[in-house]
Amino acid sequence: MIFFDLDGTLIDSNGVWLQVDRAFVAKRGLTLTPEYSYTVGHSIFPLAARFTKEYYHLSESPEEIMEEWRSMAYDAYASTIPLKPGVQALLDQLQREGQAMALLTAGLPELAKAAVARHRLSHYFEGLFFAQDTGLEKRDPEVYRIAAQQFGASPGDCILVEDAPHNCEAARRAGYTVVGVYDDFYAEQWDKVVQNSHRAVKSLSELLLGPPFSSV
Repeated sequence: MIFFDLDGTLIDSNGVWLQVDRAFVAKRGLTLTPEYSYTVGHSIFPLAARFTKEYYHLSESPEEIMEEWRSMAYDAYASTIPLKPGVQALLDQLQREGQAMALLTAGLPELAKAAVARHRLSHYFEGLFFAQDTGLEKRDPEVYRIAAQQFGASPGDCILVEDAPHNCEAARRAGYTVVGVYDDFYAEQWDKVVQNSHRAVKSLSELLLGPPFSSV
């Protein structure tokens, strides 16, 4: 089973969340700090919302915060965020080879589904797995064990294609083979992506050269 991350791996969306964060705090006359950006950028939605409420001492509930984020990002996911280079060709090739594939994302299900629908990706995947449903961070190795079990696979027979270094590390600890993918959002941590992956590529187009995962 090949699991694909969505944000920053299949779609070029990580910059959207930086814009959302900036607009969200600016609206309240607050300052976006590196600590805040790092924490929410590495969290599932409910935990990020609770952290935001506590960090900035907001009166809004976590549910209200999530709804504001959702409404700010939905149009981008549904209409403007592009696929990253090589995605369509790679998914086509893997489907022709009969590879079983699924999406594994920490993103908000509604937004992920909007992006998948816009780019007509659903027919490639056996299903969509949302880390949010487990209540765990995607950097927790248990997420990957649960995902494998849900699709009837052993972690040792699974591959994760992922751009976030902490997620690459967690999947590897869970027993997955990891293909790390470059994204500008994690440019300063590229060495960690490489370190925590069995193979690291600057573009998914690189996986089109020969059998995609033959050198993993």
